[in-house]
Amino acid sequence: MEKSAISKAKKLFFSIFSGFDRQLGLILLGLAVVGFITFLSASQNTPVRIGDELRNLALSFLVMWIVSRIPPKWLEMAAIWIYGIGVALLVAVAIFGLIKKGARRWLNIGLIIQPSEIMKIAMPLMLAWYFQRREGILKTWDYGVAAIVLLIPVMLIARQPDLGTALLVFAAGMYVIILAGMPWKWILPFVGIAALGIVLIIIFGNTICAPDITWPFVHTYQKHRVCTLLDPSSDPLGKGFHTIQSMIAIGSGGFFGKGWFQGTQSHLEFIPEKHTDFVFAVFSEEFGLLGNLILLALFFALVKRGLAISAGAPNLFTRLLGASVTLIFFTYAFVNIGMVSGLLPVVGVPLPFISYGGTALVTLGFGAGILMSIHRHRRLVQS
Repeated sequence: MEKSAISKAKKLFFSIFSGFDRQLGLILLGLAVVGFITFLSASQNTPVRIGDELRNLALSFLVMWIVSRIPPKWLEMAAIWIYGIGVALLVAVAIFGLIKKGARRWLNIGLIIQPSEIMKIAMPLMLAWYFQRREGILKTWDYGVAAIVLLIPVMLIARQPDLGTALLVFAAGMYVIILAGMPWKWILPFVGIAALGIVLIIIFGNTICAPDITWPFVHTYQKHRVCTLLDPSSDPLGKGFHTIQSMIAIGSGGFFGKGWFQGTQSHLEFIPEKHTDFVFAVFSEEFGLLGNLILLALFFALVKRGLAISAGAPNLFTRLLGASVTLIFFTYAFVNIGMVSGLLPVVGVPLPFISYGGTALVTLGFGAGILMSIHRHRRLVQS
């Protein structure tokens, strides 16, 4: 009886995980374990409970498992509908969305949702679908059409205002456009202009950050974030507090860290949003440079494996979609770590699979499910 029960349990286990990419699964498991361990410490003295994090992780896994079972062809057929629904919801937010902390980002449809999160997946789906349809007959103007498709939701999200999500959606779309073959002679001038703008901001920071100077097309709080990045000490107890305290936490961790639950910056409440956007500061203080190197190695492995799966995909749609989703993971990690380390302005971007959050984890689970689906159905096609 025992052998029979064990045999049935094994069959059930392998049936659940059949088609999963083992390498990707182990990497995601490693990140989830690191995230949960860090959460146990970072959530101290917060209203968030362990059960909430376990529920979010379980929901993320369930979404990943469901999406991994969906053939990429079905995702391709649904792409334009997902994009259209996402844009319609963003328009609805602009008209009668809920306002919290001065931002109109949420919609009440019986439950509270944040439609901008949908676009992180809908955007690469839509653009990958478009370039798949134009494969072999691609013209110069196709990139202009793709740019319009990209800018519509980005502008709707930016005016909420939600600069962090707008940048992530923009990046997700640009990855597809670039990978689809957009000439570098069109890309490099924009890169050059952006680099020149950064240099000028650094050089003339004291002048342009004066209180009486207004930046065009930029909200006041966004100007303050950039100016605080240039000189956090200009407002150490106000707008520069996040950056200063997180940098102190990272530096005080040393090589080996202070130990689990031993972080003074986090447990003495010096780090704001310590279990969400600034969880990397808590991790760095408690696990030090050694822990950071391990975490970075996991993210590097995630990106490497995701790109490998994408490179082996059977058609242009799955290659563009898989690579874009993988690079979204990279963008999440790069922006969050840069923000917490004082290298980038503070924006609301979580650390993938580490930060606490239900919506973000579901979105990440969906992205991981897409990679699993590409791998699984590539194997089915080959067999």
